[in-house]
Amino acid sequence: MAKPAYKFQMYKRLQVNIPKIYADAKKAAETLNMPAELKGAIGLTGAISGCPSPLREDIEKAMAVESRKVVPLTVYVDQIREIVKDVYGDEYDAAPVNTCEGGLWVSFDTLMTPPAMGRGDNYRTRYIIPYERHLHHQGGYGRPYPPKYKDILADRGSTAGELGFYGKRQNNFDTVIVPLPGASYPVHGIKYHPVPLMKNVDVKASVAALRDAAKQHELLLGGFASLGYDTPGYGYGQKDANGTPLLLKGIGELAQSYNVPYVIDNAWGIPFIGTSVKHVGADAMVFSMDKASGSPTSALIIGKEEALVPIRRALGYHGARWGTGSSYGKAAYVTMDPGKEGLSGQVAALKVLRDKPEILKKPVDDLYKIVTEEFGKIDSRIRPFFKFAKSYNSGTVEVNYEDSWTDGKLGIPIFSIEDMYSGSNLFQDGMSQMGIIPTIAYDANFFISPGLGTTDEHGQLIESRARMVIRGLVMLVEIVCEHSGIFE
Repeated sequence: MAKPAYKFQMYKRLQVNIPKIYADAKKAAETLNMPAELKGAIGLTGAISGCPSPLREDIEKAMAVESRKVVPLTVYVDQIREIVKDVYGDEYDAAPVNTCEGGLWVSFDTLMTPPAMGRGDNYRTRYIIPYERHLHHQGGYGRPYPPKYKDILADRGSTAGELGFYGKRQNNFDTVIVPLPGASYPVHGIKYHPVPLMKNVDVKASVAALRDAAKQHELLLGGFASLGYDTPGYGYGQKDANGTPLLLKGIGELAQSYNVPYVIDNAWGIPFIGTSVKHVGADAMVFSMDKASGSPTSALIIGKEEALVPIRRALGYHGARWGTGSSYGKAAYVTMDPGKEGLSGQVAALKVLRDKPEILKKPVDDLYKIVTEEFGKIDSRIRPFFKFAKSYNSGTVEVNYEDSWTDGKLGIPIFSIEDMYSGSNLFQDGMSQMGIIPTIAYDANFFISPGLGTTDEHGQLIESRARMVIRGLVMLVEIVCEHSGIFE
């Protein structure tokens, strides 16, 4: 097969070679000497909703104790509020929910979307987001503006229609998508689609671009939203002395200047040791507590009290409803109640994060050492292109390889998020062929974290297992690069 001269040719070549790539991946996996009981039960992250980490022993025991008690759920909710106020102060509050997407949904609906009741015609509102990764989450609640982005989600997910991602869109609500200076949005992947490459975001110019967009849409402006991550591959590598991403602070200041809310999707984030809602100046930050925080399946909204009042009202938490075993009301979003197990587990996890954060930080430190050592052994022709970042916010190690495409030559293959959803991301599906549960591996980025068969019952890293799965990823990257033709 001729050496590819253009990107699309390289990805067509990879598509043709998928059977060979998977065969080579399976053969390489044999050299890992993976015990049979671990195949398909160990992975590169325990922070994916489809396959979360097992609970730590301390969380499991705390939940077991609470399960045998008769406790009104409001007791747990108030305990969560108290812990959050211990860390952020009395002007902040919390609202637990069942999922992060549920938390985003209720936050957008209560804080940004136009009212549905009242006389006269409904008005429209718009919220502004950076053109960044994972747009179907923080950017999926309004219709895209400008219109050139109307197909930006393509056929993402099992369905993109009325019962899929598009069905989240709120009435009379638009999403203004703003490309960031310094970032680039080239087309890549077997499922050929634009990918946001964010490592070189110019923060000052980006805040100016967002300010210009706000000025353009100020008569309809209802708020701002973004991710809450803190790594270079997500565009948030530049930070202040507190470790707060400068881009997030800049958006927070913009929102305050327009007196509109700022909602942050920090799904793969950890309260207290990660990005601070207080330092950013956001109104609400939403966490998926089962991803990296050590909690059972549930989520948590942390934010300013003013913003949390309508959110808690929408969830049915605000105020007592006597005469029943619960004080929960039947509000608009009562379906997002996390239940007793989720609440009691959150209380236990948040206490650890407040009092013993090293339990979650140490595995990240240990993992960073292993990742950098194992990627230091990768093929010398691509070794210089990998950049590493440690994130306590997400409990991860980020591996970024955008720089492999900066010299005008074909670089390490980049797969789009559409590849992930259509089953053509070779870095993710290839790991599955090796008996390793994959992690997020699109947009020239790997997010690797402990927890899925790589930690003990106390949440601490098992070095031999962590090295094994990371070595598997390194071998797969070499295999995919070999079949792509970039070494020819």
